[in-house]
Amino acid sequence: MTDKAAAHQRTTHRSLPELRSAVRALAARAHLPAELRTRLAQSVSRVAETELRAGRLVTLEAAPAAADRELTVRLRAPSASAVESLPLPAQREADTTVWRIPLPAQAPVPARRQPDPSPVELLEEELRAAVHRADSLEADRRHLTHELDETNSGVLALYVQLEERDEQLRRAHGQMLRELEDALRPAPIKVDGLELAIHYAPAGTDTPTGGDLYDWFQLPDGTVHITVVDALGHGVTSTRSALDVTHAVRTLTLEGHSLETIVRRTDEILLPYDRELMATVQLVRIDPVSGRIAVANGSHPPPLLVGGDGSARFLEVRGRGIGYPMAGSEGLRHERLDRDDLLVLYTDGLTESRRDPYEGERRLTAAAVRHRHRPTEEIPGALAQEMHTVILHPDDTLALTVRRSR
Repeated sequence: MTDKAAAHQRTTHRSLPELRSAVRALAARAHLPAELRTRLAQSVSRVAETELRAGRLVTLEAAPAAADRELTVRLRAPSASAVESLPLPAQREADTTVWRIPLPAQAPVPARRQPDPSPVELLEEELRAAVHRADSLEADRRHLTHELDETNSGVLALYVQLEERDEQLRRAHGQMLRELEDALRPAPIKVDGLELAIHYAPAGTDTPTGGDLYDWFQLPDGTVHITVVDALGHGVTSTRSALDVTHAVRTLTLEGHSLETIVRRTDEILLPYDRELMATVQLVRIDPVSGRIAVANGSHPPPLLVGGDGSARFLEVRGRGIGYPMAGSEGLRHERLDRDDLLVLYTDGLTESRRDPYEGERRLTAAAVRHRHRPTEEIPGALAQEMHTVILHPDDTLALTVRRSR
């Protein structure tokens, strides 16, 4: 840097154009880059603007420090504007604003003194720098846009793959749930003289089954035993409880215990192992030859018997379920299932209503009478579809129908 460039400079100014020209000139002599020169000129002008527009003078001082490679610019303006958010940061010292600017690491040293560039030349140089900067920013923007487009394409492709994978998982999950549900159901039985059908739907689509379960099998004497269980709760825990009950009932039945005692004996067997277990139970024994029916009950909704002539009645039996105080059926209800009669067994998920507890039973009676002439295998699903047009809340639902065909 020349001696003159390194010398202390002080000038007084009365207008913004004059001040800007002076700032650009001293910045050029200090070999500041054009962009940095523009920022300095804008910052000094903004600080001095209030003072100059009021007709007062401002003093500009510049002193390059060769040892520190730093240019110090001072603007004395007692009523200067605040220094926050300037294009080039500054500090306020009493009535003076100070900029300390690092000088270029390798400032050119001319062999002989060159004339100062004219203000127009300086502005043109700054304009070229601004255009170059804008071009660079535009190139960066195009590059980033291209990268973003590629990223978006990749994300979209990944999203499509994830959607396909999710659909595959949903299908696999649904298949697994159907297989698990089938595994929990007892195998269909074929009995001469009887037609049996079942409809089951869990409370939620994310569980294969719930607390509603059934069991049916034929005893050595030819009679058919049916168990319907509604365990407290939903999901896997209630399924386990319902399975425990149906297995215990099947074991006691095959051991020859009387139908009237099985609910009580099931409670005695299971409660020591599961104090939280609560379940309603209904047991039905049907002779396919004579049509005789025996019903035992433990707090479960009563079966509905629909005659071929359209008459209908509930087969009430008092009793308390598994886990209830004094569990057991208080007796048996004996009826006869004549040819073309329809017996409907169900859980309370089929009859719960928004209004009173008896409305569900009235609606079920009307629906069963209306659908009694349909094929037996269609009736449970038809009843569930009609009954679920009005429900209190989602619940596991089971409907089982038995028709005597001879």
